[in-house]
Amino acid sequence: MSLLSHLINLNVPTEKIIAEYIWIGGSSGMDLRSKARTLPGPVDDPSKLPTWNYDGSSTNQALGEDSEVILYPQAIYKDPFRRGNNILVMCDSRTPKGEPIPSNTRHNAAKIFTHSDVVAEQPWFGIEQEYTLLQKDVNWPLGWPVGGYPRPQGPYYCGTGADKAFGRDIVDAHYKACLYAGINISGINGEVMPGQWEFQVGPCVGISAGDQVWVARYILERITEMAGVVLSFDPKPVPGDWNGAGAHVNYSTKTMRADEGYQDIKKAIEKLGKRHKEHIVAYGEGNERRLTGKHETANMSNFSWGVANRGASVRVGRETEKAKKGYFEDRRPSSNMDPYVVTSMIAETTIIWKP
Repeated sequence: MSLLSHLINLNVPTEKIIAEYIWIGGSSGMDLRSKARTLPGPVDDPSKLPTWNYDGSSTNQALGEDSEVILYPQAIYKDPFRRGNNILVMCDSRTPKGEPIPSNTRHNAAKIFTHSDVVAEQPWFGIEQEYTLLQKDVNWPLGWPVGGYPRPQGPYYCGTGADKAFGRDIVDAHYKACLYAGINISGINGEVMPGQWEFQVGPCVGISAGDQVWVARYILERITEMAGVVLSFDPKPVPGDWNGAGAHVNYSTKTMRADEGYQDIKKAIEKLGKRHKEHIVAYGEGNERRLTGKHETANMSNFSWGVANRGASVRVGRETEKAKKGYFEDRRPSSNMDPYVVTSMIAETTIIWKP
């Protein structure tokens, strides 16, 4: 193994670089795929990268008799695994004619984020991505006795100690790897359920929020792969009196951030309430198991908002209320939500949509 590690970390004396092309597969909406290619030299602009193709019949995104799907590079990040000038490339998937395939949610998000009204408002997003680490083979949370349960929730949130924090080495490795990659990761913390953690990405402007969350997820998948731990974005990984996993979206516009922006915040929240059912449908699979009105969630059947209320659909912070400007938090999205879908839908509803 030591020899293998030596070769993996080998410094290759050449101008050539390795580009890892990443895309979203079609098996579950959460499966990330990637493959690598050698390029003649460093690249820092996705438009200068070549398109590539893959077998869509093997990712449930095309038929076998017409299986070619084309990868279009969209965003570049430094590769924390190979390091040097090597890169990670976030791509979207299209047909050979250049049309987005059905699972290409980035395409529609890009149209919304390039709308003149949205561009003028400079939407900022901060996404709180919760996830659960599972023991391999048994699919039971890390640190839990196999087939059994730990002590009830209480000491685990932001906790320290071998009996309260499980998987911190993975979490810290991911934190640093994201910083190295150039992702605007703004923090991490242990969550309420043991074996569950959160990282935050943002503030990011427009579609970059989706790109950065997907690549941060990819990096986390790679690190858990190396650690022999299973990564779960299930919104309710353990039934019963245990917290679920969400992906709260903190959001503001230029108008909301300006003096007296609080009135615009309230107008935006009112719009979200009017389209509550549409948003819930798009906010993640299995979210009904999480949004029950318990464990710091609102019931998915009803829309509500409040200041400092973690049991509401939308929460406004005390600082925002005091300053009369700032941001609000949409607490409805589940941990397995598609950030392209959710961020663009929030922007479309609050900026473009006319009730």
